Amino acid sequence: MAARRALFAPLSGGLAGRAGLLTGTTGWIERFDERAERAIAPLRGNKVADRVFYTASSLGEFSLIWVALALLRALRGGRVNERAARRALVGTGVEFLFVNGLVKSLVGRKRPLQTIEHPLAFRQPLTSSFPSGHATAAFCAATLLGERDVAAPCYFAAAVVISTSRLYVRIHHASDVIGGALIGLGLGRVLRRIMPIEPSRPGAT
Repeated sequence: MAARRALFAPLSGGLAGRAGLLTGTTGWIERFDERAERAIAPLRGNKVADRVFYTASSLGEFSLIWVALALLRALRGGRVNERAARRALVGTGVEFLFVNGLVKSLVGRKRPLQTIEHPLAFRQPLTSSFPSGHATAAFCAATLLGERDVAAPCYFAAAVVISTSRLYVRIHHASDVIGGALIGLGLGRVLRRIMPIEPSRPGAT
């Protein structure tokens, strides 16, 4: 019996260490979310802020604003604009399947408790809180649409506002939004390499 305990002691010690590390990480994330919530809470109730962020949150539903912006870029004409628009439309579909079909189902994080009164109507999803699909879609689309476009800063500004709106309406934790933004940026960069808007030149590196 003593030999068996000695055999499994390193394993149990390692598992305990990992559990402690996970608990510490989770605690840090929760503290960060609480600080972010306290920072944005004073803005709630301001009529201008309510209108801006609730409207932004609604525009981000089902990537509607990004589909519209992709179509607008296509209407500007030219091969580069048309390819960028098509790629952005494909990217919104890929992002939706990846985030909602895979990531959210694996994580299953609970959303924030609804302790505030919402001044304006908006859709309240039932899927996992992490990551924020609005943030993922926004930064993925901005990365794809922003290539070789003078409007790139506008795309990213819209992505920031839409992502922040999910914290404002208290449907996501701040870490959900940041995680979603990082996933969106990464996915956008991958899709830019897979689907270049200009064919690579022979001999180019």
